[in-house]
Amino acid sequence: MTRFWLGGYGAAMDGSAEGIGLLAGDEGREASTLAYRGAVVETPSPSWLAQHPTLDVVYAALEGDSAVQAFSRAGEAALAPLGPPAAVGQYVCHVAVAPNGSALIASCYGDGRVVRFDLDADGRIVAPKPDAAAALRAALFGDADPDAPAATPPGDGVAAVDPYGVGGDRVSHAHAATFLPDGRVATTDLGFDLVRFWRQSGSGLTLDHEVVLPLGTGPRHMVLHPSGHLHVVTEYSCEVFTLAPAADGTWSVVSVTLTSPIAEVGTDFPAELARTRDGQFLYTALRGSNTIAALRVRGGGESLESVALADAGVDWPRHHLVHEGKMLVAGQRSDTITLIDLDERTGAPLGIRHEAQVPTPTHFLPVR
Repeated sequence: MTRFWLGGYGAAMDGSAEGIGLLAGDEGREASTLAYRGAVVETPSPSWLAQHPTLDVVYAALEGDSAVQAFSRAGEAALAPLGPPAAVGQYVCHVAVAPNGSALIASCYGDGRVVRFDLDADGRIVAPKPDAAAALRAALFGDADPDAPAATPPGDGVAAVDPYGVGGDRVSHAHAATFLPDGRVATTDLGFDLVRFWRQSGSGLTLDHEVVLPLGTGPRHMVLHPSGHLHVVTEYSCEVFTLAPAADGTWSVVSVTLTSPIAEVGTDFPAELARTRDGQFLYTALRGSNTIAALRVRGGGESLESVALADAGVDWPRHHLVHEGKMLVAGQRSDTITLIDLDERTGAPLGIRHEAQVPTPTHFLPVR
């Protein structure tokens, strides 16, 4: 049976989701019978979900509550809290779990924080340990210099600095994280036009280096290609930047491609970036025109080509997922999801096969 956990926005985020939901189809007729089966656990605005690689544990970014929480499987179609919520930065919008299940990275849109949590053997979130040395210094010598920069909280990566220094309304907006094969972590900062690369340590994250994208592009989400390239979609400029590592491990941009020749900057705002299992095609959703843009991966993964643009069938497609040759699309503002057929040869979306009512959907996660 085809089933998906569903993230969604609750009342605090102007939505109607009551928690993590379940989308499922009837046995043998999955494609034509996918329907919302209700909330499997009540929790406020679980806008992004991630699966532990080996355990029946799901992690949620509780965006409106500025917290992350773990949930364990409780039967075929239910989840239960696995420990209390862990406080994190403002408007946490993304969580990613290490391939070995050792850590979780939370990205916080509101204040730009990127936070690393250890995970224990049961998948529970372990709160970062306070800086004992700093606490001892404060106890012995009193408060620190009020003019000194604030200390980085335990588990946090160092705060981003605007590479353009233009001030005004520009603020840091961390948005997503991806674990790389060499153990490092890549994150996006939509507000400061940065793709940041981190090394993990026992104390959290250490900044390795940054790739600065053009002013005002707004890097949002990423997908790691089987070739080793990192594709990054930009919310404000409607582009996909392709990055590659040099021999010394330093990443840089190797190509830039429009999501679609007819995408309108300032009207269209790309959301998710997803790929087919074989890496032959990438797809991004354009909120605004409410379309799906398909791109073919060329060469050795270093270049892209726009191949099609099709109706998403929803309003404000916040997330989409390629699954078994089809695409699921979550319409945040229409309270619907659609199932779209894909042409295996050309990559083009072929049309909407199925539609279902869902309360303010924001993320799909296949039930393992």
